[in-house]
Amino acid sequence: MPYYKFGPDDLFYNRLDARPQINFKIYDGSVFYLNRGSVSGSWTNNDTNVPVGSISLYELNIDRPSDQLIYPFITKDGSLTSFSTVSTTAFNSDFQFGDEIKGSYPMSASISSDRYIANHNHRRISALRTALDSYQVLSPAYAYSSSLGYWRKNYQELRLISIPSIFYGSSIEKGTVSLKFYITGTLFAELKDSDKDGELKQTADVYGTPSGTVGGVVLYNEGFIMLTGSWSLSAATGDIYKPGELASVPRWIDFGGTGSVGLMTTSSYEISFSGSQYIPTLTMLAQAPEGQINYSNNPTFISSGSYTVATPPSGSLQYTEPAYRTYKNIVSSSFSDTVPTFQKTVFVSKIGVYDKDKNLIAIATLANPIRKRNNDDLTFKLKLDF
Repeated sequence: MPYYKFGPDDLFYNRLDARPQINFKIYDGSVFYLNRGSVSGSWTNNDTNVPVGSISLYELNIDRPSDQLIYPFITKDGSLTSFSTVSTTAFNSDFQFGDEIKGSYPMSASISSDRYIANHNHRRISALRTALDSYQVLSPAYAYSSSLGYWRKNYQELRLISIPSIFYGSSIEKGTVSLKFYITGTLFAELKDSDKDGELKQTADVYGTPSGTVGGVVLYNEGFIMLTGSWSLSAATGDIYKPGELASVPRWIDFGGTGSVGLMTTSSYEISFSGSQYIPTLTMLAQAPEGQINYSNNPTFISSGSYTVATPPSGSLQYTEPAYRTYKNIVSSSFSDTVPTFQKTVFVSKIGVYDKDKNLIAIATLANPIRKRNNDDLTFKLKLDF
């Protein structure tokens, strides 16, 4: 079959903006992703082999027995190649040449919720200073410290919710973030970024705090939610939000606690938002010009009996095509006793895509073969997401 080079008007580069809907529920120290709990498999209690509330990266070791898990490994040799998690000291002292250095699968990702107490220098919060400062064009609530010294984020009491990018893609979509605080199963308070400026504002009056009060901010591109609201949401004592202390009234900085299993049985939390995932796409127009692509390598393309005649003379310097080899006429006729005029006709079932060195890199298979006659000029539209 002939090769056809894509012209400048045959290739179109674009990108799709997908908007995945994400939801997490947190209760009694457990995280649930998209309302999915533990799903038993044939060999495991959870078929993904990762904790509930986590997503399996690359979906490896799905429903495998614990003693038959696949794993990455490197054999120590003269190249001194190792995993990044193995220190130079451990590589030199713990492994001999020829030893197998093993890793582990599956890998997983989930949200984390960390609380930072007051009057301590929080290095992780300090590391976000540049990102926080860059968002100040949206709202002064992002300020790392107030001009009057009322707060300094790396020393004040707050909660940081970290969301891995595998859940939201390129960024969290503005105006879609919602944090719901439930007490005994009833919606008690909610924060939303309804103004799309990153400010998480309370949606209703709650125990003397009016609606619109800012309880935190969202770092859309980095995947962080920082909660600073320290006002009481109720006069009634709730759960034990701080391990080792007594039960206290609920506050927004208590939202999403996951480390006090058995101590937060009345409080539950819900985080929902949409992601913005950009998917590059390539559209290719494959041309089947008029008067070309009129031969098939399919044996049925040749009339039956054409192969029974003796092979014509050929040798090391030549090969002569049989002049009497005929193509099968598949043109239909309205009359049973009339032979229709012959037309070269093929059916296109697959289109191969080659690189500049003529290496086959992709095959597009048509759902139904397309008839191509000699006077047909066809264009096939191929689309590739990557």
